[in-house]
Amino acid sequence: MPAAPRRADLSQPTAPPYRRRAGRENIFERRPSLAAARGRAIIGPVRHNPSTVVVLAGQAPGPVLAAVERSMNVVVVRPADDADGIEAAVAALRRASGISAPYVLVAADPLAAVAAEWSAMWDLSSGPRGSDRFELRAGEALAAWRANQFELPDYYLVLTEQAGPAETRLAAPTTPAAPDDHRPDFYLGPLRSVRPHRVAVAAASEPAAQTAALLSELGSLRTGRWWPSLEDILAAARGFYPGALAESPDAGHATLLS
Repeated sequence: MPAAPRRADLSQPTAPPYRRRAGRENIFERRPSLAAARGRAIIGPVRHNPSTVVVLAGQAPGPVLAAVERSMNVVVVRPADDADGIEAAVAALRRASGISAPYVLVAADPLAAVAAEWSAMWDLSSGPRGSDRFELRAGEALAAWRANQFELPDYYLVLTEQAGPAETRLAAPTTPAAPDDHRPDFYLGPLRSVRPHRVAVAAASEPAAQTAALLSELGSLRTGRWWPSLEDILAAARGFYPGALAESPDAGHATLLS
């Protein structure tokens, strides 16, 4: 008589299969290790912020921010009055990470000085200038990023005062947009070239229209791959040709990250 099949031993703990969480990406999420699957507690870096953190690139009028803040789904974080530069942006992002809201709009950017010097480097209206200032600001931002003082937000939202090419190209996010005057822009150029879905554009001239455009863009942010490293973003900025914004969709980032 054949032996009866052995019953499974239900006394041993089993781990449920790993499943990636739905929703926006989490750069700190990691697949459980074998030790963790066997029941041993492993503490790893996990970001628990439930909000979508969006950095507002550029200066937005105070009344516009106040109007956006009246939305029930948006919390606006402003830099402290007694701080400036990258330290103010780092502190604002740190406060944003502890807020529970659908959207947290941060009116400070740790890459603001990098963006300003990149644009100035390519602005030939006042004569050619070298890259020394850009490299200085890039080094400062990179040092703070490597020291874990900040991480990039989920999205950048660029507010442009004129409704032009940036507005009409929203339906084709792989094409870097540019303001009406085609000034070199770090956010709409190299930053958007590396991750088109993570740089949104709100184009409007009047305060009421700007408020509506910002809220509309917040409600229609598209998912996509997370940012590359800041080293790769800065490398892309060094190799990006601003004239590509007016030439062809692929000329500015043919050899860069996609």
